Amino acid sequence: MEENQALQLSKCPTGIQGLDEITDGGLPQGRPTLICGSAGCGKTLFGVEFLVRGAMHYGENGVLITFEETAAEITKNVASLGWNLNQLIAEGKILIDHIYIEASEIEETGEYDLEALFIRLGYAIKKIGAKRVLLDTIEILFASLGNSNIVRSELRRLFHWLKEQGVTAVITGERGEKTLTRQGLEEYVSDCVIKLDQKTVEEIATRTIQIVKYRGSRHSNNEYPFLIEDNGISVLPITSLSLDHEVSDERISTGIPKLDEMFGGQGYYRGSSVLVTGRAGTGKTTLAAYFAQATCLRGERCLYLATEESPQQILRNLNSIGLDLAPYVAQGLLKFDAVRPTNYNLEMRLFKIHRWVKEFQPMAIIIDPMSNLILSGSVMQTKSFFMRLIDYLKSKQITIFLTNLTSGDTDLDQEKTEVGVSSLMDTWLELQTLKVNGERNRILYTLKSRGMMHSNQVREFIVTSQGVDLVEVYLGDGKVLTGTERINQAIAEQTAARKRKQSFELKKRECDREKNLIQAQIEALQMQLANYDQELNLLVEEEEEVQTAILKNQAFMRKLRHLES
Repeated sequence: MEENQALQLSKCPTGIQGLDEITDGGLPQGRPTLICGSAGCGKTLFGVEFLVRGAMHYGENGVLITFEETAAEITKNVASLGWNLNQLIAEGKILIDHIYIEASEIEETGEYDLEALFIRLGYAIKKIGAKRVLLDTIEILFASLGNSNIVRSELRRLFHWLKEQGVTAVITGERGEKTLTRQGLEEYVSDCVIKLDQKTVEEIATRTIQIVKYRGSRHSNNEYPFLIEDNGISVLPITSLSLDHEVSDERISTGIPKLDEMFGGQGYYRGSSVLVTGRAGTGKTTLAAYFAQATCLRGERCLYLATEESPQQILRNLNSIGLDLAPYVAQGLLKFDAVRPTNYNLEMRLFKIHRWVKEFQPMAIIIDPMSNLILSGSVMQTKSFFMRLIDYLKSKQITIFLTNLTSGDTDLDQEKTEVGVSSLMDTWLELQTLKVNGERNRILYTLKSRGMMHSNQVREFIVTSQGVDLVEVYLGDGKVLTGTERINQAIAEQTAARKRKQSFELKKRECDREKNLIQAQIEALQMQLANYDQELNLLVEEEEEVQTAILKNQAFMRKLRHLES
């Protein structure tokens, strides 16, 4: 194991964001690397940043040999990126040597070699103890030579000499018509070849980087977009994302209590993807704004990416419904980034979101509306963009909230997205408008919400100057009633219920009167019956007394007549 590690190629970290990742650690240490590309791709900037990062972060001094621009020009050009080359030169960390070569003034006679360059470069390396070297640009050395054998021989000598010096060298070269460089030879003698390109598709330009060759090391050979930002170059290895990431059981509020109730009173899963679809004017931005407010109320940061309206317009419009997000902007909890979709392509937008995540560290990201981004690429490119974005944000446990503008008049038209990303969503809310009796009313329902119990009931989505409310719609007689129809139906039902109650009370009173009357009759009959019983008892007692008297008389008469004996 230790023997294998000793045999592995040593790497020199560039310090350029993202480049070390796609090169698996950096450039080959102690070996030359060729950076080629057409004009304006950023070759010189790559080389200069390689030197600056080495001097500032890795303690490796660098020498810049320039054949085109002067030291003053280069120093001025990179000052906008925050690099003070004059200070680094004064500290002995960087040395810039401008070698002027005019091809028109050179006449090819005798043998040609680079011995003078070796002496001059060797002196510069020893003077500051350089570990990094930049030669910008290589074709100037051989611009007047027509003998390819001499060019190849001297190139081999140059690259071999650089290896002997033990420096990590970056050589820049202009792109040829059908080759990576004008000579078409440099890429064969280089240990590492990096190709820079600039493509323009539908008036949108994109800079890309590709590792064409890397001897002795694994690397990604995909093309990656890169940006030249205010602090240097950033490369985004966006195509290396996988589906392996942690998930959270934590639930976060939607910002609307009654909407939380539709998800069991707890809201969305943290780190999930939420989609709200609907036609224009259904309230998609309103739902997004309430979610942003809920995020800020938890003390978390929210990034709001607007592709249609300016932040000022969004804040003003939300004030009309009693929602004030300006304090959260002032506190640094809510940040807006409003850019038209046509400003740059999808790869650059994805790159910028990565930058925002790293710098702003939001816990929730809103894209409103996502449907506009199809203007930045094809349907397949847009779907690929959202797949990679959602996977990346889920890996960071960042909740993403997307709104999508739908078209069409039928439910089937609305329950889909033009980009085709609905299958990627964890929670999908649909907003619609019902047009009845000269008015439009909004309704909301949940199409799906993975991993949780959720309501399948339709709610009327009411937006007022005091905020929003979700109320149950009237369901009955095979139809759904909203707005004034629902109110009128509720009034009619209340009136009918009141009439039923009044009729019940009336019938109840009539029944009570009849009952009391019958009860009185019963009591009278009972009294009459009691009188009859009493009279009957008297008659019976009298009869008994008569019979007793008769028996006594008979007994007495028999006694008198001596009949007893």
